Amino acid sequence: MRSSSTHGRSRRRGRVPTAAGGLVAALVLTVTGCGGPGDGGADARAGGGVSRPGAGSGLPGEIADRLREHGVDLDRWKDGGWKDWDREDWLREAQDYVNPVIEGLWGPERMRSAREADKRVTTLDTGADRGVSDPEPAPVEAEPEKTPYHAHAAPVGKVFFDSPEGSMVCSGTVVKDAARPGRSNLVWTAGHCVHAGAGGGWYRNIAFVPSYNDLGASEARLAGATTARIAPYGTWWADWASTSNQWIEGGASTGGDGAAHDYAVLHVTPEQGARSLEETVGAALDIDFSAPSATQVAAMGAWGYPAAPPYNGLRMFKCLDRPGRLSLGPSLPTMYRIGCTMTGGSSGGGWFRVVDGETRLVSNTSIGPVTAGWLAGPRLGPEAEQMYRSMSGAHGDG
Repeated sequence: MRSSSTHGRSRRRGRVPTAAGGLVAALVLTVTGCGGPGDGGADARAGGGVSRPGAGSGLPGEIADRLREHGVDLDRWKDGGWKDWDREDWLREAQDYVNPVIEGLWGPERMRSAREADKRVTTLDTGADRGVSDPEPAPVEAEPEKTPYHAHAAPVGKVFFDSPEGSMVCSGTVVKDAARPGRSNLVWTAGHCVHAGAGGGWYRNIAFVPSYNDLGASEARLAGATTARIAPYGTWWADWASTSNQWIEGGASTGGDGAAHDYAVLHVTPEQGARSLEETVGAALDIDFSAPSATQVAAMGAWGYPAAPPYNGLRMFKCLDRPGRLSLGPSLPTMYRIGCTMTGGSSGGGWFRVVDGETRLVSNTSIGPVTAGWLAGPRLGPEAEQMYRSMSGAHGDG
């Protein structure tokens, strides 16, 4: 999730504006109002790489046939065949996505051992040839979220997945589904948390755990913890996934040209149970696709589960700051950038702002420096909205 910066530090900015306090208050009000425990349609021109469904523990016949063309035997896959990362056969195209439920795979110890999904570069020149960038923000110390998390930030959770390098972790946010009010099964995260980008393919065993470690227990107190304790609202498997074609074609281990489009949406299904994700956690956030300029926004907040030192991925943190602009290239969209000390593992975590008195998701964590002083996230405009609309209503929740 990280990139690195070697350019000089900017002068420190003033205190976070009072609007940030309102951001937190609005978030709390948003998440405590409820109880607790076809074809994707978007194509390369629209910038959407929408998968076809791999629902439940099986797949529709058409998709199963397509996977057989790639030499994938589903029974063997669920019995451990997913561990074969032959680069020639790594499923890359949107229609090739497969993520059948393997019940019990994500147990407490496996979740705790998952490493952060990093995005790093050795240098980041934000000079005039790179486009428009504001001075590097001063670091903002990440604050731990209050517990229990479901009472203060219910839409936030962790995204787990397997990559050729091992088990990885990101963060994610429950978002509303316009086609299914009150019954959303959609999760917003980063593109690099679901797909490796150029030269790679879809990650495997992608799952979302809302309010992970709800009480913020320490590692010592979680020794021998049951899945129900560390994942009190269940484990939700991504039977559909979508990210931008810009990420699929231009994403890289350093973020690459795809960083400005480093976003994804998951449609999830519970490992057990039948209620929707939104009904289960009691909350979901609207998405702001207006892509406001950083100069128009008084404050943004980033939430997530940082896992790289000095954090261990067990607790939820947040940062509040006035956003600035970051350009990775003159032809690429400007990204948001805020001061924040969260590290890898917070990738994909939602960025929120208050619009007309309501908290809305406006971005997600994509890249940041190795020194953990700031985070950057994409602006969500028409291409992101089309990707979302293609997922909303395209699945058969009933």
